[in-house]
Amino acid sequence: MNLTRAEAIERTSLLNVESYDVTLDLTVSETTFPSTTTVRFSATEGSSSFIDAVTDKVHKVTLNGVDLDPAEVSDGVRIQLPSLKVENVLTVVADALFMNTGEGLHRFVDPVDGEVYLYSQFEVADSRRMFAVFEQPDQKATFAFHVTAPDYWDVISNSPTPASVAAGEGKATWHFEPTLKMSSYITALIAGPYESVRSELTSSNGQVVPLGVFARKSLMEFMDAENVFELTRQGFEFFEKQFGTPYPFPKYDQLFVPEFNAGAMENAGAVTFLESYVFRSKVPDAIVERRAITILHELAHMWFGDLVTMRWWNDLWLNESFAEFMSTLAAAENTKYVDSWTTFSSLEKSWAYRQDQLPSTHPIKAEINDLEDVLVNFDGITYAKGASVLRQLVAWVGQEEFMAGVRAYFGKHAWGNTELPDLMVELEAASGRDLALWTEKWLETAGVNTFKPAIEVNDDGVITSFSILQSAVAEYPTLRPHRAAVGFYNLAEEGEDAGKLVRTHRVELDVDGAVTEVPDLVGLARPALVLLNDDDLAYAKIRLDPASLATAKKHLKDFRDSLPRTLVSASAWDAARDGETPAREYVELVLSNIGHESDSTVIMVLLRQLATTLHFYVAPEHQHATSVAAADSLWDLAQAAVAGSDAQLQFVKAFAAHAQSSDQLDAVQALLEGATTLADLTIDQDLRWELLTSLVAGARRGPEAIDAELASDNTQNGQLAAASAHAAVPTPEAKAQTWESVVVLGEQANAVQRAAITGFGHVWDTSLLAPYVEKYFDAIRGVWAEKSYETASTIITGLYPSQLVSAATLEATDAFLAELGEDVPALRRLVVESRDGVARALRAQAADV
Repeated sequence: MNLTRAEAIERTSLLNVESYDVTLDLTVSETTFPSTTTVRFSATEGSSSFIDAVTDKVHKVTLNGVDLDPAEVSDGVRIQLPSLKVENVLTVVADALFMNTGEGLHRFVDPVDGEVYLYSQFEVADSRRMFAVFEQPDQKATFAFHVTAPDYWDVISNSPTPASVAAGEGKATWHFEPTLKMSSYITALIAGPYESVRSELTSSNGQVVPLGVFARKSLMEFMDAENVFELTRQGFEFFEKQFGTPYPFPKYDQLFVPEFNAGAMENAGAVTFLESYVFRSKVPDAIVERRAITILHELAHMWFGDLVTMRWWNDLWLNESFAEFMSTLAAAENTKYVDSWTTFSSLEKSWAYRQDQLPSTHPIKAEINDLEDVLVNFDGITYAKGASVLRQLVAWVGQEEFMAGVRAYFGKHAWGNTELPDLMVELEAASGRDLALWTEKWLETAGVNTFKPAIEVNDDGVITSFSILQSAVAEYPTLRPHRAAVGFYNLAEEGEDAGKLVRTHRVELDVDGAVTEVPDLVGLARPALVLLNDDDLAYAKIRLDPASLATAKKHLKDFRDSLPRTLVSASAWDAARDGETPAREYVELVLSNIGHESDSTVIMVLLRQLATTLHFYVAPEHQHATSVAAADSLWDLAQAAVAGSDAQLQFVKAFAAHAQSSDQLDAVQALLEGATTLADLTIDQDLRWELLTSLVAGARRGPEAIDAELASDNTQNGQLAAASAHAAVPTPEAKAQTWESVVVLGEQANAVQRAAITGFGHVWDTSLLAPYVEKYFDAIRGVWAEKSYETASTIITGLYPSQLVSAATLEATDAFLAELGEDVPALRRLVVESRDGVARALRAQAADV
């Protein structure tokens, strides 16, 4: 199933694809579908190559009018193509497999009405699961799809959906016009009785672009399509202006599909989204904002990724980082989400810092030798650090100069494939800056730097010396050039901001080397708090000086603005996570201040970090008492929160997740049963499942209660929640049953397996997990060899014994890694990353004194 970069380079040197004509019949079977592909391509006379085709069976292979023996040329993954001519026509007739892993052509049956829904997911290399294809991004071509399906279905692809023609009783065929020139991984097919809402907009060049929003029939009542259309229009307006290029495709559909593995996928003109973004219950505002950012992210890809595409996957980072940066910029400058950089700092950058401190960290510009390298590099470096560094680059060269370079890049490379230097040369021309050293230090080295202030004052509190100290860890010692700001914050004494920490002075400068003097700050009165990397322009961890730290502990909640408050919180989290400060201090800091936080994403991230600290970083002898006290505090916060507020909802959810004492479980039960109510809090169906799962994990409810709840909510959401709840039953028998279902049998859809894995780890007595350490290491090599990447990686990361924080877990891991050697680098990386979580937890626990 693998493809190396060397093979891709060799294949491109031999051939060039012109077009695909693909005929599919989706009415034949529940497990397979006929797939006939005709490919036209040129090649070096007399050369030999191969085409990718992951098949159930190949019936016929015809190359230039000559039938080849499928038994000789096909192995189920590749079809060998001998003795090519200058111009070639290849036809492959095969049966392909419907998938339930979210890869290839995924098939889902709606439990509500029994209807079948299909959608494709091809990135990185799964278009070959639907049709025969030269599966690499630099082989762009046109694609004409002919799809036979039940006649009442809607069939959507990259080209506008044509009128169907009858194809027998109850069947119809849709003959799509050939697409514009594109890579195979952004082609798409979505089919089923989807319902839709239609609209349109006018592009900057006067083109009327049809818009569509799609969802399953049983979910459409919850689909707020007008919000999606509003964000889409705002995104079109912003990106067309910034990129200087009209939207390049004939229509723009957005489809919310079941059992999706990622957040979304940028199929050209037919973007697919995680169905969880259709909100049937109330969700935190943070999730609504995340959907908005995702909508803008995928729209940005229509230009950067689809119109202009990376030559090979080593530039995947640029594809994703650019979309992530531009989506946040668009949200901040052209939507209601004006504080989206706070969200970016809290959510994305914390992910980047975490990923960049793993043993597997890598340069942003990673060396991608094969497809397995690509799959494990959909990580916090590729998305979040890359986007953070692009923001740093924009600060370095100037936003208008950056966009001018981007406009030139699109103008020069539309419909083609590029590499990083193609963009950098345009940015250099637009900005007048030599970016060679910047590229070397930021893109070709790994690790995160740390800023600390060095401040000297006289007896009057006036600054006599101010420096920024930059450091790096020994393993990744590069000190980088940064564009950064220093902010001074003081408590306002009067006016509407009285009692608030407000910025009273700011200076922006270039930071480079181990010591950067800041003479502009000399002679000023020392403020209550000094914040390095104010406005979060740089990608660097920060530490506070002792006086500023004391102010932060006392007045964190008093910051007037959300971004500096978030940066200070992040500094405290880093210090606890790095074992520099006691974990229980961080718990106290969060619980003392989170009730005053107004930003939904910040609340969500703080609650996640609180959970990590309680489960992993608090010293074992204090863990139970600290966790119980924290849950009590969360219940107090929920009761004190503004009625019906976002904070109230998040605190209730967090309390349910942490409830373990008898009194706490009584409170959860009372909420579920209606004996206790909180003003304007609706116990809707999804919240009911969270409360019930809390009671299950606490041994207050069992399988019968789960089955009863599922009987009243036999939907996809309900089935996933029930799978998680059943796996959370705190008995050896329940854990054994989950293990058998997920690891041994492995027949369920990947989404169901993910839910079960989540429930498996929801335990208060970790001894329930101890028997599975040896089983885990015995099983995972076979899991990796036998299952698809999405399924295997879910099992390997989700079932690693991370909750058993002990030297014994590290020893078992090390023994496995020693036996594994370097034979399977992608599997090794997943296990090494999981191991690091336990090692870090042990260091943090040792510091919690």
